[in-house]
Amino acid sequence: MAAPAVTEMEAYLFDLNGYLIIKNALTPQQVAACNATYDEIEEAAKSITGRGWWGNVSVNNSGKQEGIILQQLYEAGPVWEELLDHPSWYDKAIHFIGTDDPENFDGHHGPAFIDECFGTIRSTGGAQRLHSGGHVGTIRTQFRYHAGKFHCGQVNILMAFNDIGPGDGATMVIPGSHKSNVRHPQTVAIERRAEESSVDGVVGAIECHLEKGDALLFVDAIAHGSARRTNPGNRRIAVYRYGPSWGSFRLPYRPSPDLLARLTPRRRGLVMPHTTPVLPPGRTA
Repeated sequence: MAAPAVTEMEAYLFDLNGYLIIKNALTPQQVAACNATYDEIEEAAKSITGRGWWGNVSVNNSGKQEGIILQQLYEAGPVWEELLDHPSWYDKAIHFIGTDDPENFDGHHGPAFIDECFGTIRSTGGAQRLHSGGHVGTIRTQFRYHAGKFHCGQVNILMAFNDIGPGDGATMVIPGSHKSNVRHPQTVAIERRAEESSVDGVVGAIECHLEKGDALLFVDAIAHGSARRTNPGNRRIAVYRYGPSWGSFRLPYRPSPDLLARLTPRRRGLVMPHTTPVLPPGRTA
């Protein structure tokens, strides 16, 4: 019998806290390949002010505290394609989405859709404000458990390409906030500060320290952001966002024809699931 995608303890902790840390999710070779990509993009970004392109990867040298923001990372080469259905987290993600039951499928939809695939390179002083939380009630990012199954609208996989410890601008979460009904009292002041805020000093928030190659799995409904980086160097991460296959793209980016042509059927379904044939009126087949 195959091992379950999620152990009983993982299910309990995810339900309780809203996140899990997957140790050694990536191989050293995969980490090295991802960092090689980031080395090239970071060098190219020196000549980009605002938005530009590195091949089919969107590069936003924002000049803001978020740092260099990358979109469509699955266009960046073979290692990034491997991450689409990576065995360290793929089955876990679709289990928490609630789409690992074959009875849910009608023959056209697959188990998941990656509606956004982004990364950041964030240097000293960089941070991300606190956002989300169960009180928001957004269906797209919801946490839900019903009839013995998880039904989460968006499950994020955040991968660390270098060690992220104290002072490194770690992702911060408020455990349990994916179920909150009441708005965190500090969020009003945080929103007034807008992009100049971080999660430092927010009551209940904890840093998720990762070693390079680790991954942080979390439901997007959890309140999250990052601490401000105080150490020299930069923080390198990527996030693949998984949701039900009947979702749609959040941003105007689309996978390129070249990418779709070379992906395996499963990977192609993850980045462009809406390929169901359309029957015109009057036709039955």
